[in-house]
Amino acid sequence: METLTSEPKTNSKKKKIRWAGVAFLFSTGFIGFIAAPVYIWKFGLSPVEWGLFIFYTWATMTAITAGYHRLYAHAAYRAHPIVEWFILFFGAAAFEQSAYRWASLHRTHHKFVDTEKDPYNIKRGFFYAHMGWLILNKPVMDYDNSVDLKKNSRIIFQHKYFQYLALVSGLFLPLFIGLATGHFVGVVLFTVGTRLAIVHHGTFFINSFAHTFGTSEYDPDSTAKDNFLGALLTNGEGYHNYHHRFPSDYRNGVRWHHWDPTKWTIWFLSKTNLAYELKRTPPSTILEAKKRASAFKSAQ
Repeated sequence: METLTSEPKTNSKKKKIRWAGVAFLFSTGFIGFIAAPVYIWKFGLSPVEWGLFIFYTWATMTAITAGYHRLYAHAAYRAHPIVEWFILFFGAAAFEQSAYRWASLHRTHHKFVDTEKDPYNIKRGFFYAHMGWLILNKPVMDYDNSVDLKKNSRIIFQHKYFQYLALVSGLFLPLFIGLATGHFVGVVLFTVGTRLAIVHHGTFFINSFAHTFGTSEYDPDSTAKDNFLGALLTNGEGYHNYHHRFPSDYRNGVRWHHWDPTKWTIWFLSKTNLAYELKRTPPSTILEAKKRASAFKSAQ
């Protein structure tokens, strides 16, 4: 298990492929994009299989975007402990490391974006930013940027027991439901394999697609882009230029019509008193950023 101290801040530049990660990502990809479609073609899906797959996909992706990202990495709002436990339980089911580790890495990304210290630097290539950084060496951790998270006992509990929580929430629980309902094979293929492939690549697209394709309406210097398709692929995280300019805003899609299910979920939770202190960038500040970006582009 990981300790709560920072790992050494030095790392060899020699690439060392992490074959366990390659096998895991290849397996879920094979299940999600080849085996699962064949299963549907031959046997179809029952309402139970559809329902469990849809719920788990939504729960784990939302735990990452609304929880790991906007709540923990950026402190864009505060949440009731019930919401936090939901995030930490289903976040573990996403098999994307603990919230503590994920948020720390993401804070490093924002601090050193587009530089050699950026853990998923897009300037090293689309594939590297998408998933190469996960399978080439091991990211160097520096938990000094997450002192506030270390004070949260729920986050630290999940960090300490992440492996067990991931197995229980992401594997054993859905498989038990599959056995109990007589849909074990369908659950393996969809609620586990396909769901992980979708959630993983949906998250990976935030680092790759959202740093490559789209517009720079708020910060022309950043590789982060705003793109509607990117928002569809990432549960609302595709308005990435805005996000990098205003990372503490609980919204990525700042306009009402922007596709941002994560924003809508947080807003709904605030109406039920399960989320509060939602941070919003003042309209005047947003307008000023757009004017400066426009002036910069015109001067080029």
